Amino acid sequence: MPAASSATVRPAGSPRDWDAVTYGALPLPHEAWGRRVLDRLRAVDGETILELGCGTGRDAAVLLAEHPGCRLIALDASPRMLTAAARTLAPYADRVVLRQADLRAGFTLDEPVDAVMSVATLHWIPDHPRVFGAVAAALRPGGRFVVDAGGEGQLQRVHRARRLVEGVAEPADATHFAGVEATRAALVAAGFVDVAVRLRPDPLVLDGATLRPYLATIILGEVVRGMPAEDRDGYVDAVARAMGEPVIDYVRLEFEARRP
Repeated sequence: MPAASSATVRPAGSPRDWDAVTYGALPLPHEAWGRRVLDRLRAVDGETILELGCGTGRDAAVLLAEHPGCRLIALDASPRMLTAAARTLAPYADRVVLRQADLRAGFTLDEPVDAVMSVATLHWIPDHPRVFGAVAAALRPGGRFVVDAGGEGQLQRVHRARRLVEGVAEPADATHFAGVEATRAALVAAGFVDVAVRLRPDPLVLDGATLRPYLATIILGEVVRGMPAEDRDGYVDAVARAMGEPVIDYVRLEFEARRP
């Protein structure tokens, strides 16, 4: 891998370390989200691409299989996710650099990349303008920035259930579901052009047996991690009952932008 793939990362705080095994075994809509990002990215062989939040390496593996001339720098905050990604991406090890990075702290690259992609990551980061600035600095002139993330209105059913269970006006939440106008303004302020932003409702219907592990791992993982172990199952069960229907009301924030 050339020097352009080398990343310097500044750690900060204590980012979430995901249960990569359970995560990978669930029926994730993330696969479709990743496919949409790759289709919009339109990678070209010979490009070096940066992925923000590579997770288990699922989307990176598709990219590298479809574009044997591409190289990838993959960042993630979770050591367990990076371990899973190393296994997933082993067939492409000569074209991949994996780095642990808490995106809340920003990142720098030794040399610019041709494109940046991200699937289901940015809603975990409170400071989108900071991330957008780091991405703009990492891209070559003309480079693309293509993203899927949770968007404004996502998980309203789950949050209503949590309000009932927790008896609070609004539950504390680690996610940041941005809307169209705020996202467009932040991208323009970071210097991007050809900005296209939209929200797309994408509800996920689960069976009863899958709802609870899905909630515990994907939706409420950050919440239950801070609870005593003996309280976790009861809390997840109570939220699942309060939801009424086993529907995760996803709303996706999708955007494309280009560095001039």
